[in-house]
Amino acid sequence: MDGPANEIQLVNRIHLYMEKTIILEEIDPIDIYGVHNRLFDLLASHYPKIKAVARGAEIYLMGPQSELDDFEEKIKRLRGKRMHKSVLTEYDVEALFEGSDRSAESGTVPTDESAESIIVYSNEGRPIKARTPNQKRMVREYYRNDLIFAIGPAGSGKTYTAIALAVRALKNREVKRIILTRPAVEAGERLGFLPGDLKDKLDPYLQPLYDALGDMIPAKRLQNFMEEGIIQIAPLAYMRGRTLDRAFVILDEAQNTSLGQLKMFLTRMGCDAKFIVTGDATQIDLPNKSDSGLMRGVELVRDIKGISIVEFGKEDIVRHPLVTKIVDAFERT
Repeated sequence: MDGPANEIQLVNRIHLYMEKTIILEEIDPIDIYGVHNRLFDLLASHYPKIKAVARGAEIYLMGPQSELDDFEEKIKRLRGKRMHKSVLTEYDVEALFEGSDRSAESGTVPTDESAESIIVYSNEGRPIKARTPNQKRMVREYYRNDLIFAIGPAGSGKTYTAIALAVRALKNREVKRIILTRPAVEAGERLGFLPGDLKDKLDPYLQPLYDALGDMIPAKRLQNFMEEGIIQIAPLAYMRGRTLDRAFVILDEAQNTSLGQLKMFLTRMGCDAKFIVTGDATQIDLPNKSDSGLMRGVELVRDIKGISIVEFGKEDIVRHPLVTKIVDAFERT
């Protein structure tokens, strides 16, 4: 029977269920939807009250107004995260509902000016920034690519900048752990004869990385992170067989790896991982310098999308002024 009661129900229905169309402009829809719409379907599964259909660059929604607005906000945040990464994963969608994607909400890649902003703070409250042109470029490339090669002379800040980015990613919950690895060339990576546990055996080779971490993370907290496995040490020889998901992994002194070792390391990369490889082709410690696979590896992957190569020079050296002159003198020999 028609009457005021039915009219009220109809008004309430219109109020509760609205329609919205979201148009994805200037981006390939598959970047947001994922292959076979798996990312879109995962996002939609969090909204059982919404009917969501993706067709080309348009998303059609029907449901309660408040949830439509929230869905649209999540799409915007996914777009922002896509600007920082080469590929989105299920982790990125789930992170929208865990509050762990705040660092990507702006949706813009840092410009030259914003790249000078603070990466992280030291334990004394000192802001740690990218200081030289190539350090700034390295920070910018970090937002665009998941794998970075930072190649250049000693003292150019490539490793320190990598550590700062790793600490920032951990603090922002962009990754779940930091993994540091460095070839133990002097021991031929046969570490069994050295005293102590694995950490003790590797400490002499990883000390520069610890020094940088110690600048940015209080000693007690750093110790806790180590004990909990949030920050790990991993000898290159022991990396085989691992798949490193949601990790920030730094391979330091990569000039002392063979091409086979470098391939093994790079193929450990899992979902939502960030890899940085640092090295100095002029400081190879291998008995046969031609065994170094760093520069050959760099040339093999140079044109792959998602990989960036940042080449540091003498102008990036930030140590004592004499270091630049020393590097210059040795280059002339």
